Amino acid sequence: MPVLRLVPHVLIFVAAVCAPWVAAAVQASGAAEPETAARHFRLVNATFDSVTAFAVAPVGSTAYIDAPLASPLQGGLNSTIVRVPAGGCLRDVRVSFLNGRVQTYPMFDVCRHTGMRLTNGGGPSFRPGLLVAGD
Repeated sequence: MPVLRLVPHVLIFVAAVCAPWVAAAVQASGAAEPETAARHFRLVNATFDSVTAFAVAPVGSTAYIDAPLASPLQGGLNSTIVRVPAGGCLRDVRVSFLNGRVQTYPMFDVCRHTGMRLTNGGGPSFRPGLLVAGD
């Protein structure tokens, strides 16, 4: 009888010990990130220069897809909505400015954040908590 009382405890122990190995094996097997539908994304330009292009690519890829801007997004806290094409949640984001500067933001989660705020060199370039009211 005492052995039967130990069975649930042994099963729980085995599950707890094996869970990290199973998770690592699934991750190492190249399980693809789930695809998401195209989404709208708010881009706030708090820099001194106009944004001329906004593009996204799968993480680590150079296959950037432009999200067209109706016109250059002027600096000084202006914003616009762009359409991010369907794909995984984690993307590399590339922003091009009128002065020729190109800024890349690797591994940006477009599912977790509804937009990004671009700032000048003094502070962090991505500040989701400071977008606009309602985000």
